[in-house]
Amino acid sequence: MTQANGYWKRLMAACALLAAPALAWAQSADPKPWQLNMGRGVTASSQHAYDAHMIALWVCIVIGIIVFAAMGYAMFKFRKSRGAVAAQFSHNTTAEIIWTVIPVLILIVMAWPATAKLIAMYDTRDSQMTVKITGYQWMWKYEYLGEGVSFTSRLDRESDRIRQSGQVPDYKSHPNYLLDVDNELVLPIDTKIRFVITADDVIHAWWVPALGWKQDAIPGIINEAWTDIKVPGVYRGQCAELCGKDHGFMPIVVRAVPKAEFEQWLAARKPAPAAAEPAPAPATEAAPAEGEGEAAPSSEPAAADAAQA
Repeated sequence: MTQANGYWKRLMAACALLAAPALAWAQSADPKPWQLNMGRGVTASSQHAYDAHMIALWVCIVIGIIVFAAMGYAMFKFRKSRGAVAAQFSHNTTAEIIWTVIPVLILIVMAWPATAKLIAMYDTRDSQMTVKITGYQWMWKYEYLGEGVSFTSRLDRESDRIRQSGQVPDYKSHPNYLLDVDNELVLPIDTKIRFVITADDVIHAWWVPALGWKQDAIPGIINEAWTDIKVPGVYRGQCAELCGKDHGFMPIVVRAVPKAEFEQWLAARKPAPAAAEPAPAPATEAAPAEGEGEAAPSSEPAAADAAQA
């Protein structure tokens, strides 16, 4: 009995070890090699997109099974070798009504949740903070509105050095080649964050797959989006609009951290308050010197006497 218990414990431990990588893969926001389905992401928006995708996918699967099953049955049951003869008809009102109404109902079933989720993805009300994103050739500028914190984010020096040296990097030695930046966008988790996105020169597009949306950055136009990251981590993206010769060198890195850690980071990035200048001392009136303030003798009488003389 003891030996059997030990065997089952070892078997369960081995299963747990095998399941751990699969679980980590399922929870990861980054795409994996040979990944067939879209990822869930780490935000409410990405979950909405995933749910809409899965509804459409299952509807298409059911339709495909019905259609191909009917085709297979018809080809096997009514094949020429068994003496089947093709039916001759030119019009059937009932059939036409059925094959018109059913697709319309299917489209309504698919469009209803997709429209509701699309509206929710653009609802920026009740946001707890706002970040302004401005695209430049070729970098991003981030501003935490109302906090006095802003900085630019561009390709990190190591990736830039490798690309200019002509070296051919491999994934093992440089897993984040062209996907690292010098300044990450730090955001708190469990917080509804509103983004206002624009550009200074040409059209760019700010895209982080794990967040579940992409938004164009257009000069002279302010686009809005929002996110609510649920899982701490580092999420990478890129400019998704061809914007010039260095378009491929505009990576995006978002670091999601707990709220307390974000508050500490934000406080450290804020400029130090200017030291207040001491108020000038009040001026004191000097005491009048001896004889100062007395009326000087008038020279008019002396001038008159000189005139009479």
